[in-house]
Amino acid sequence: MNVLGLSFFYHDSSAALVQDGVLIAAAEEERFSRRKHDSGFPGLAIEFVLQRGGITIDDVDFVVFYEKPFVKLERMLLTAMSTFPRSSAVFRESMQRWISGKLWIKSMMLKEMGIPSSKLLFADHHMSHAASSFFTSHFRESAILTVDGAGEWSTATMGVGRDNKIEITKELRFPHSLGLLYSAFTAYCGFEINEGEYKLMGMHPYGKPRFVDEIYKIIHVADDGSLWHDLKYFAYHYSRDQTLEKAFGEHFGRPARDPKLSDKTLDPYYCDMAASIQVVTEQILMKMITHLHKTTGMKNLCLAGGVALNSVANYKLLREGPFDDIYVHPAPGDDGGCVGAAYWAYNHVLSQPRGPALANPYLGSEYTDEQIETFLKKYDIPYERIADDKQFYEFAAQKLVDGAVCGWFRGRFEWGPRALGARSIIADPRKPEMKEKLNATIKFREAFRPFAPSVTVEAANDFFDIPDAAMHYPARFMLYVAPVRPERRKDLPAITHEDGSGRLQTVFADISPAYHALIKRFGELTGVPVIMNTSFNLKGEPIVEDPSHAFNTFSLSGMDFLFLNNFVVRADAKKKIADTRFVLRHEGDSVTEMVS
Repeated sequence: MNVLGLSFFYHDSSAALVQDGVLIAAAEEERFSRRKHDSGFPGLAIEFVLQRGGITIDDVDFVVFYEKPFVKLERMLLTAMSTFPRSSAVFRESMQRWISGKLWIKSMMLKEMGIPSSKLLFADHHMSHAASSFFTSHFRESAILTVDGAGEWSTATMGVGRDNKIEITKELRFPHSLGLLYSAFTAYCGFEINEGEYKLMGMHPYGKPRFVDEIYKIIHVADDGSLWHDLKYFAYHYSRDQTLEKAFGEHFGRPARDPKLSDKTLDPYYCDMAASIQVVTEQILMKMITHLHKTTGMKNLCLAGGVALNSVANYKLLREGPFDDIYVHPAPGDDGGCVGAAYWAYNHVLSQPRGPALANPYLGSEYTDEQIETFLKKYDIPYERIADDKQFYEFAAQKLVDGAVCGWFRGRFEWGPRALGARSIIADPRKPEMKEKLNATIKFREAFRPFAPSVTVEAANDFFDIPDAAMHYPARFMLYVAPVRPERRKDLPAITHEDGSGRLQTVFADISPAYHALIKRFGELTGVPVIMNTSFNLKGEPIVEDPSHAFNTFSLSGMDFLFLNNFVVRADAKKKIADTRFVLRHEGDSVTEMVS
């Protein structure tokens, strides 16, 4: 049975294909369209997942959308009416969007894909979140918590998963939302909502949580973690372009930070604010899972929703919370909704048996040696190929030891927002200057932004406080921030956060053999089987998908080497073809590679 899941029309459009209970392929549209956070119909992602599954749209048994549009429309209409006339601008703009497109989403999908209406299903937004985590987890039964900004009405749900069924038992409703609260502080600290939350999380170690009590004065939190916002401080429920009321800044004693400054300096005040909302978020989540544990009696927990991307909180829930084990899907946000929608239909609706747990996040496209060599020759890019894998890993590891920053492009790209060693920029974590170098000359981003360590699973607990590292699935997907062991921090200055932690990725030889072999060899040369890893993209761009994207990013940055499978491109190749740039031109729904 083939089930196609879709998520689009908000942000991070995506598609996923589940075949007989196995997740065959999943990808965000932005990887192919090259539009960051592309929200449009994911035609390119659909084309990819079907091709990967060896089928056409005619072979698909069901297409499942990740939420119910008319229920969301109901929420928008009722919210607009309850806040009129303040909501007049956002109501007018929303209605224009809905009447011109979203209102006709069913007919649009039927037309775009050429399928009968009998094949089209709609899942609830938070059920899609819950299903994405539970049905891909290694648990046969589990408590489930979903937390995000907002779905249709729900902003958080509690439930239970047993075998191939999920029961949602409790929900929190808009406009009261932990996700929207965190986003409010994202805006207050000068970052873009739905883009800057991870920047806020990265900034929090530089501050002190001295505003926790003041935050609790503008919200009320119950024993089960449900919360109520004093809406006189917030504008997101009625405004088109404002998140905060003037009273918000007055309450805390300063206006929202100018976004033009947030990229340049670390203001201690806003660092303290970031630290404070991080603590409040962790405390509310802890109340939620404590209540969930008490009412369900379950030993395991599945987390989903955009708030589950808060890897700092995830680790604390594991170490300090009541559950024995936690699972988080590699794409817990709206992009992962397509996976959940497909599994909801396959397992919950159709009562099909559970498939295997998702241990391998490499679900995107890949390129053969022949395809890569054809690209390099086509544009006369100087290269060398080290055919023997052992020699190649030796070469790459030695370049890292020598201080080179390298682009690593190999295998199928990662599902979700994290680079996990398929489309990564890598460097030596032992060199303290690497953090500044990568931020300033490679990524062109804020100086405070941290970098992640990739560590062999065998050595993970030697360098990080993560006992039994192999059992923790979120660590595979870079969804835990764990303390770097104090005695090892001197060995890992480039990836150790201000508070002594690191957002680690555990790397397995059977899942990512080439990446594991590289890190292992680097460890043999240095005594530190850990490498510095960040996503293979420049600021404001999607992570690279094909060799042309990889070379373009390489040529526009300060990287020293580009590794495309076992092909090696050196920095001097940039000079040789300095007048050549690989530009992605949008032409309708297609993307054409142009050389100027």
